[in-house]
Amino acid sequence: MTRPTPLQNRVTPTGEICAHAARGTLMGNRGILHDGRQQLGTARWKHQAWVTCTLSFKSVRRPLMKPGNYTELFFTDEAVALAAGHRPCAECRRADFNRFRDAFAKAHPDLSHSAPDMDRLLHKARVASRSRKQVTYEAALADLPDGVFFQVGTDALVRWQGCVWAWSFEGYSSWSRAMPEYVEVLTPEPTVKAIAAGYKPDCQAGV
Repeated sequence: MTRPTPLQNRVTPTGEICAHAARGTLMGNRGILHDGRQQLGTARWKHQAWVTCTLSFKSVRRPLMKPGNYTELFFTDEAVALAAGHRPCAECRRADFNRFRDAFAKAHPDLSHSAPDMDRLLHKARVASRSRKQVTYEAALADLPDGVFFQVGTDALVRWQGCVWAWSFEGYSSWSRAMPEYVEVLTPEPTVKAIAAGYKPDCQAGV
């Protein structure tokens, strides 16, 4: 039996949207990115409220990439979603949103901490509007909290429970190579600060 061609709706820690058969543990939303043939155009977002949602909510079943509906994106876990620039949804993940907002408030006391204010700050820190490339920054590896993604060469890595793990759509694998003192951080800096202030994301590394 021929398997259906995977849709382009799986997201990497670098924010790329790929076609892959891997399943995700969270769903995301950046607006309507697909056409009537379930194909993505050039746009990679249509609004700044990049959220992550549960796979099921109030027993509602959504047909994927329905014309006129937002494009359903999927993530390995929350650590990947945060690295790609998303935050918890305030509706279906209200408790997680509240935890994220509280940690965000500790890390950014100058903001009102409304969802739009968080989204505006996150959008500047996650993607360059003209090139659509992910915004990264350099930091000391020792200063990064658990659940933050960074890149060494072309590998997307995450620190989790005292170990470094390499991500792929197939899962995580233990990373045993030597690490540089400074790394290119993928998770947006405002989110890194929220994690350091107490927000603990879910990560499937080591599971």
